[in-house]
Amino acid sequence: MDDLIRASVSEQMENTAHTPPADNTSCSSSSLYLCPTAATLFFLPAVYTLLFLTALPGNALSLWVFLRYISIITPTHVYLSHLSVSNLLLSLTTPFLAAYYIWGSVWTTGGVLCQLVLHGITPVLHINIYISLMILTWVALSRFAALIQHTHASRPSTCTTLLPRAFFTLLTKAPFASRVCTIMWVVAVGGIVPVTVYYSVQEAGGDGGCVKVCYNPAVEIGGQLSATFVVLPITTFFVLYLLVLLSYMTVLRHIRRSRRSTSITTSQSLLSSVFRNIVVIQIVLSVCLLPHHLFKPIFISLAHYQRQLTSSPDSTNCHPLSTLVELKNCLLLLAALRGSTDPVMYFLLDQTFRHQTLALLGCKRNNSGGRAAYRSVTGSASQKAGQSVEGHVADAPGNLSHDRGL
Repeated sequence: MDDLIRASVSEQMENTAHTPPADNTSCSSSSLYLCPTAATLFFLPAVYTLLFLTALPGNALSLWVFLRYISIITPTHVYLSHLSVSNLLLSLTTPFLAAYYIWGSVWTTGGVLCQLVLHGITPVLHINIYISLMILTWVALSRFAALIQHTHASRPSTCTTLLPRAFFTLLTKAPFASRVCTIMWVVAVGGIVPVTVYYSVQEAGGDGGCVKVCYNPAVEIGGQLSATFVVLPITTFFVLYLLVLLSYMTVLRHIRRSRRSTSITTSQSLLSSVFRNIVVIQIVLSVCLLPHHLFKPIFISLAHYQRQLTSSPDSTNCHPLSTLVELKNCLLLLAALRGSTDPVMYFLLDQTFRHQTLALLGCKRNNSGGRAAYRSVTGSASQKAGQSVEGHVADAPGNLSHDRGL
């Protein structure tokens, strides 16, 4: 089977390197088409397949632990459970994305598989990206609120004077987190689906009676309306990215002030834990999502400029943006790879999730020692409630001593 796939892909590379696909010739002998290289035909399908094999079991296990094995629900657990659902949906689309990059130069735009990718897979992929962006932002804000509100420094943070105290209290409550997640799903689905439907029907599917292959410039570049709409999600990304960066800088200042005003060891541990969590979120946004959102407006500008050119196609009829299309798809893959790495992030940063996962997997010896230490820490913090900084944190909604995760 593998030999058959390799032979098929090799044949596609040879055909696309010299002559346009036969289906394109029914439109115009001079029409431009995309020329996929090994990056599209081998690399992207292989990584999407790996993403499926890791993201599906990893997020299924994570969601099972969040829903069945964690009794004390915090805002962090609410957000991460919704993130697991989003990643599960994404993982189900990856086999179709892998098939699209392998056989997209053979499928026709009117075929069932091509229509499935355009109408079904594309919306799910983009919904996952922006659901993840919003969830990670709210996780950072909830940790930031719990830290700023329930630890002391040499003077109160400016945020506590500019924003009402009730707002910080809401950020650390699980019911509020559930309402926020519901709104995020409505906004993401309601904002993305109509545009992707218009894109797939009018821009990518509008072939004017011509028979085109699925992997073509109209599908990969889109039209003017979808390009205009991209301005809103890109702007949203940078606003939320800067918001997380601002919370990072504020927490850093708060930690420095706290270290000058208190010598309580556990408090410093909690401060460092929350700071680390926000740093991890900032790294995830910077590594996985930032490159895609930086390149997207550049790509749209180049595509718009290319539409204004009237230069004749070269001898191979390859579209001049073929290489940039492949780069765009690789950066989109980087954004989707979070679906595979998020369960690892939960395990490393959320102590409750880590202990419950180890117990579920049967790692009893390591888990029993960790659980005993965990009970010791939380018990000690509870005993000091109302008497120290740790007590204030332990009594706070979204309990920092219990929930040291993201």
